[in-house]
Amino acid sequence: MTHSLRVITLILFIGLTLPAFAADDPSIQGKTRADVQAAMNAHVTENTIGAGYVIYDSGDGKVKALTFKELHSGIVKKGDFYVSCADFTDSSGNLYDVDLLVGESDGDFRVYQALVHKVNGEKRVYEVEDN
Repeated sequence: MTHSLRVITLILFIGLTLPAFAADDPSIQGKTRADVQAAMNAHVTENTIGAGYVIYDSGDGKVKALTFKELHSGIVKKGDFYVSCADFTDSSGNLYDVDLLVGESDGDFRVYQALVHKVNGEKRVYEVEDN
């Protein structure tokens, strides 16, 4: 499967299956948990230019430069991916909750996709859950 097709499949999978990610799967322990968290930290660092984490916000169609606040400690597994969140703010003080999807290939963990999950507590439309 080509990389582009994998990304499209991943986005469709997420759009149809993601619940809220305040949860934590206690079975994700030890080295795996540490590797997932390290991949998320590396992703944030690698995608920060100056003081801003760069992400495309599909909700308003703009590229954002956000200030990193913290990674959430909870991690869940969805299909082949580990999912957790990170908090960021924009220059106006709006709080962005970004989902980070981490995959593993040959022992190498990395973030494959970052999606804006909430802005100021309001969930985005890719979320499928009862209100």
